[in-house]
Amino acid sequence: MGKFAKKDPLEVAQKQAANVMKTIQGKHIESVGTVRNYEEALSRVAQYANRELSIGLREITPEQATQYLEIRSEEVGQKTLDMERQAIQAMMHFTSKKLNQDERLGVIKSEHQQILKSRSYTPEQLKIITESQRPQNALSTQLAHAAGLRGHELFTLRRIEERVVSDRPALAEKFQGREGERYTVQGKGGLIREIRIPTHLANQLEAQRLPEPKHVTDRTINYVQHYKISAGRAWAASFSRASEKKLGWSEGAHGVRHSYAQERMYELQNSGINRDKALEIVSQEMGHFRPDITETYLR
Repeated sequence: MGKFAKKDPLEVAQKQAANVMKTIQGKHIESVGTVRNYEEALSRVAQYANRELSIGLREITPEQATQYLEIRSEEVGQKTLDMERQAIQAMMHFTSKKLNQDERLGVIKSEHQQILKSRSYTPEQLKIITESQRPQNALSTQLAHAAGLRGHELFTLRRIEERVVSDRPALAEKFQGREGERYTVQGKGGLIREIRIPTHLANQLEAQRLPEPKHVTDRTINYVQHYKISAGRAWAASFSRASEKKLGWSEGAHGVRHSYAQERMYELQNSGINRDKALEIVSQEMGHFRPDITETYLR
């Protein structure tokens, strides 16, 4: 909790946000409604900065702000996400001076509606889809299903010994009932988490290891890829095409994460773990660490 632990977190965050807006109101922004909206948005940013980064609101860097917005992209709609980005940007232009006047924070696309709308696939349906895909795409689908991966996380696969996992809570029952090899991926907000990949898939993955890492760009984001597999937009498009072709419909590649969440909830509860604890375990395995977000994957 750092230096903000002894005081009420919400009060601290609200005060930091109010102090920032005092330096902006009237001078740079005249609309009372905009000031109010920005202050509310900055209060949420401050809570994150205080809790997760142990820094004050004004200390947050553009890189840290982008990480925050990436995390929020799964939690809120585009309107709220844009408001928070614009509020941070105003603070960085006029108060903290972390951005020059001609610099902007990149627009992050909200995935909240996509998560709410997507539905899971059965193992049988996923088998039909993978059998219709090219080998590189099929392997990626199997990996995403086995480990609950986002499309862009496929770019970031590394063996466990090759980098340090981010310091986040981990229950003893994490990965309970799942055998396999230990890998890591880099998810939302730059968070590096451990995943488990079944040995037979890990062997296929290692057969695709590149002699040298490759720099790739997907949806304007740069990645360093270590395996010759499909990922990101190309994989998602392949998945949707195969689903439409073989099933006559597609819930999109995000539906694979829904499948993982639902299968893991069933496995954990079937082993005697209560629902609330199972939600927490799955949230850790999937890298959002929010049981309430896991709930949206169970619809």
